[in-house]
Amino acid sequence: MKKITYIILMFVLLINIAIPHDVSAYSYGDPSEEKVAEAYKEMVSKLNDEPADFKSAKEVYNTVKEEIDMHMGTEPSDVILKHFEQEDKEKVIADMQKILVLNIVRRMDNIESNFEDYDTSKRLLAKAFATYNALSPVIAQNNSGLDQQMKKKFDAALEALGNPGLFGVGKKEPNKDAFIENKEFIYESLQDQFNLESLEVGHFTEGSPLEEEGIEKVEWTDLTSLKNWIPISLIVGVILGIILLTAKRRKS
Repeated sequence: MKKITYIILMFVLLINIAIPHDVSAYSYGDPSEEKVAEAYKEMVSKLNDEPADFKSAKEVYNTVKEEIDMHMGTEPSDVILKHFEQEDKEKVIADMQKILVLNIVRRMDNIESNFEDYDTSKRLLAKAFATYNALSPVIAQNNSGLDQQMKKKFDAALEALGNPGLFGVGKKEPNKDAFIENKEFIYESLQDQFNLESLEVGHFTEGSPLEEEGIEKVEWTDLTSLKNWIPISLIVGVILGIILLTAKRRKS
């Protein structure tokens, strides 16, 4: 019986290693999932046309206006639409950069408030990092060293979330103090780089961080997802195989 238990534990460990847990430096998720950041990049591209295509850039903004208004109030939209009317390219871009900074702050504040929820925190950090990637070229142009340092701080923030592992195997305890330390560096650097007087985001909608972000909370234990049956089926199959083989040997 001890031998069977040992084999089962070893197999679970192998499954845990094989399944990605998003702990590497560039495993934050697909940046294209961050709608506002993608809209910003498209807007900048259109505003950098000769002449600047304000009409198309405004149309892109309108695709994310509702989301921005919902999370930040109508003030940011009022300002940016005014600058569109004035056809002030630099101010429109600066407005969007400030919105992205505040989006990073909003997500990371939600992580700190719900730090025990690993899946929520990991998804919110993925969105924060995707948003930073949109701002990264601006920071790198001014200070390439700071840009690299910022990315390392996001990596460190991800590490600080810990990892629940699979069946407790490979578990890493979270470190909230380390997360806050890296978060504060990110905040201070963004505030300085984009000349923000305050990082106050504004009002939030009611509900959990995942509901606010429009993210469906899906854990590996969610059996409604077909892909989550794969590791379970493998483990159960191997366990049954070991039990049947052992029983057969005993009979013989």
